[in-house]
Parts: sequence; structure tokens; C-alpha cells
Amino acid sequence: MAEEETKIKFAVVGCGHIGKRHIEMILRNNESELVAIIDVRDPNHLKIQELNIPFFRSLEEFLASGIEVDVINIATPNGYHAEHAMLCLSAKKHIVVEKPMALTKQDAEKVIFKALHVHKHVFAVMQNRYSPPSVWIKEIIESGKLGKIFLVQLNCYWNRDDRYYKKDSWHGKKDLDGGTLFTQFSHFIDIMYWLFGDIENIKARFNDFNHKELTDFEDSGFVSFDFVNGGIGALNFSTSVWNQNLESSMTIISENGSIKIGGQYMDKVEICNVKDYDMPKLAPTNPGNDYGAYKGSAQNHHYVIENVVDVLKGRASITTNALEGLKVVEMIERIYSENNIKK
Repeated sequence: MAEEETKIKFAVVGCGHIGKRHIEMILRNNESELVAIIDVRDPNHLKIQELNIPFFRSLEEFLASGIEVDVINIATPNGYHAEHAMLCLSAKKHIVVEKPMALTKQDAEKVIFKALHVHKHVFAVMQNRYSPPSVWIKEIIESGKLGKIFLVQLNCYWNRDDRYYKKDSWHGKKDLDGGTLFTQFSHFIDIMYWLFGDIENIKARFNDFNHKELTDFEDSGFVSFDFVNGGIGALNFSTSVWNQNLESSMTIISENGSIKIGGQYMDKVEICNVKDYDMPKLAPTNPGNDYGAYKGSAQNHHYVIENVVDVLKGRASITTNALEGLKVVEMIERIYSENNIKK
């Protein structure tokens, strides 16, 4: 078979909402083949029998099976990402790691070190980068049209209640979830880092308003900081919003204009007032959904799979590399080190 016809063989470990999204996107990609699904739960409970794909109850069992695989997509609870990444890399497989790459900088560094030694790729999933507003704002910032960046404000106000933090779920447990910034808002911290670079002089205040019986950590916080490249910034977040998501927005005040990207998933350009610049018409962004279907940013997972295929076939470079995944973990870890949460 010609090289261009050879399919990239994928396996997916973790078959929750996002894991099922990975499965769907792999099955849709003409250059991909799904060779296995791994999950600790009963496949009947997961409702995936109709796929007729080999199923394993542990990653170790799959790796011992001898089934040929190129890439393993890790969509298990956050606290297992680093452990599962190390197992896959030890077996000399490329990996796709859902956000966050790990729950500590140290664990993320171990994953990168291992990947370098076995000469395998680590693809960090940050699919919000592919949304039309994200692509557009990256282009305008890199063009220099905005001039100096003065101030950036990131607001993330979502609803997560007992429909999400169920007693039998890993959500809300410190060792598996990590915290609100890791599970809910790391995508937006990644976008901020992607656009403006690293932060310093962090000050933070956290609170737990209505999740005391649901989670082991904060549900709300204010964070202020300086950008290393110049300008000041703020991150305000909460999962204590009643009933449904309110917004995820980024406001940029710069030398030559002001921009606000808003909507539930930072998916709409609400204001573009920039000197000598006309806003282009952007492609539509897929609509969001709070719980079951995980639309919004999750709709962009097909770009992640396409990038993996393109990289392994030598047609492209990695869109979100392991060092960027590490940096997001490190930034969140530094923010949490300022934690003076009020319970």
C-alpha cells in the first residue's frame, strides 16, 4: 500500500464525554483507523458495542495484546494523564493528551523527558485555538496592528452544579480533577498564553461559594498579573453561576484599539474597534452546549485528529506541542500557589 494510503492507527483510553468525541473524530477521518478502546467500566454501560472495536479494561492489558497502534489518545480523568502518558511512551507510542497534560509541572516535565528519549510525539489538546475568533485574534496580534498591549481581562463564568459533580464521578475530587482552572478553564489560559505569553507578579483570591458539598476546591476566583512581554492582565472565574453558563470572554485594551471576544465559549467577536482596520467576516462557530453533547470548543476535536495525521505523515508541525501543554500546567500551578481559599 502506498504511504499516502496507509492509515494512522489510533487507540483511545477513557470513554467519557470527551473520549467518545475522540472516538467519533477518529472514525470520521479517512486516514485514521480506530484499533482499540480502553476503559475501566463495562462496555455495556458505555454503549459502544455497536462500534465492534476491540475493548480492553486497562491500558496495560491493551499494550500487552500485541495490537498494532501508532497513537494512543488519553482522555481519562485529569489525575491519570501523566501516568497513562508514561505507560504509552514506555511502549514507544505517540500520544494525544487531553487537557491538562498533567496536574503538576513536575509530572508534565517527566512526560516530555520520556517522549524525547523514545523519539515520540506528544500532542496536547487545546482545541479552542482552532475556533474562527481565536485564529483571527492570533493573526491580528501577530500583525502588530494593535500596537502595545495595555490590559487583558479574561472572564469565565460557567455553571457546574450537581448535574455535573455527581457522587460517582471523578469531577470535583482534588486528586483526579485538580481544580476549576485545570478542568474548566485551562483552555482559556492556554489561549491567553498563546496570544500574550507568560505572566508574573501573580496575585490571587479564591472562594468556595456553593460547591462545599460537591468539590474539594474553589468555585470562584480573581487573579491579577503582569505579562512578561508588557501590559497587565486579570482572570476572573466562577462555576457557581445559576443553571447555565453565562460567558467566557476576553477584552483587550491596546495602543491602537479595543477588542472583545465573548459568548459562552469565547466564540463571538463582540467588539472590534481598531485604528485603520476593518473587521473581516469570520466563519461561523459551532454552537455551545452545557453538558451532555459537549459542543462549543469540543466541536473542534476533528482539527486535533487531522493535525496528528498530518504530522505523522510529514505534512505539518504540531499545532499545540508538549512544551505549551507544560506551560499551561505551570501557569495554573503558580496561580494556585497563591491560594488563600475561603471555605
